[in-house]
Amino acid sequence: MARRRLTDRQKTRIAQIQEQRRERAARAAESLSEQVTEEAEVRQGQVVVRHGRNLVVAAADGSLRHCLFRANLGEVVCGDRVAWQATGESEGVVVALLPRRTVLSRPDYAGRDKPLAANLSCMAIVLAPRPEPSGFLLDQYLVAAELGGLQALIALNKSDLLDETSRPFFARLLGPYRTIGYPVVEVSAKRDHGLDPLIERLRGETSILVGQSGVGKSSLVNSLLPDQAAQVGRLSGATGLGRHTTSAATLYELPTGGQLIDSPGVRSFRVGRISRSELEQGFREFRPYIGHCAFRNCAHDNEPDCAVREAVSAGAVAPARLETFHRLAKSLADQDR
Repeated sequence: MARRRLTDRQKTRIAQIQEQRRERAARAAESLSEQVTEEAEVRQGQVVVRHGRNLVVAAADGSLRHCLFRANLGEVVCGDRVAWQATGESEGVVVALLPRRTVLSRPDYAGRDKPLAANLSCMAIVLAPRPEPSGFLLDQYLVAAELGGLQALIALNKSDLLDETSRPFFARLLGPYRTIGYPVVEVSAKRDHGLDPLIERLRGETSILVGQSGVGKSSLVNSLLPDQAAQVGRLSGATGLGRHTTSAATLYELPTGGQLIDSPGVRSFRVGRISRSELEQGFREFRPYIGHCAFRNCAHDNEPDCAVREAVSAGAVAPARLETFHRLAKSLADQDR
């Protein structure tokens, strides 16, 4: 069904309502800030979940605090490290956003980069025999991981459904990714110890699972977090915000070690506004050949003496990956126009 177009009047009304909400939230944050005394200790914590101007912050001692944050801090997201001060027994105000090691973003409907989660170290891209995987979407995730400084791995879920037809197909599809260094693990919640390969990869990491609809990402999250309901209950009991974790990115502690950020915002994905040179860097196997083409601004298309296309001919770069690069480069050019 086509999305209903909003009239200019409706758009203006929505913008006014959103601005009013932002103003109310800002006033609430400033009011709370006034309760902070000069003697109040500045502490560090990690954002577990955000809903509007409300945050759940995990303090260093493991306790949870309901915090507001000041508007001048910008976008605060799940996984952020923050400095906060107490304003009550279980409440506080965030006064500073600490430097991020990594940030995962995607463009919003206006084309602006919108941070989704911070301080991730690992992206697990989930595929399955059904629905048939999209190599184009897989490559977009990998570009985002490369540019964001995240380790990436490919998790083939529902591997118990592989048969004599689909197994060779996936071997051909995933072979080039193995060759260029991306780990590929097969997992199945229906087999004894079927999740062990993924659990080992996520141990000690702050990870996020991404993938197209239907690949079983939610089931994997439920299996990896057998105590998820208890963790949500603890959030709700401490702050009253736990009910929002079904619609907001939320950080959970993995019982096997590490952290998992579950975010509904990465079910679909698009690469944001990046330059062509940044896009090139997102394809790790291109890097040895970048700068060695005959033309400085080579598009790796029909130009003579193109080092990247020569690498394709030599078998060092998969043709499908170069095709994805061209599709993404065209999309970036269309955005600029």
